[in-house]
Amino acid sequence: MLAVQGYFDGITIQPLENITAKPNQKVIITIMDEFIEPTTIPANRGIRGILSSYANPSLAEKEKGAWERAVVNKYGNV
Repeated sequence: MLAVQGYFDGITIQPLENITAKPNQKVIITIMDEFIEPTTIPANRGIRGILSSYANPSLAEKEKGAWERAVVNKYGNV
């Protein structure tokens, strides 16, 4: 079983995470007593890109090749 967070937009239930449900797969929906602020979920944007407001463009160039550099630093040039 998989637990996924989401919200009800007044018409449908929207997941906040990627789900791997198949068509006609049974789901259990639990309605919480908590509410989220409307500003948390922009109505005009999908889930993709929500974190873009936190992106730091000056670090984007440093991210390129970061994994390769970390491996060389840890294991040396094999």
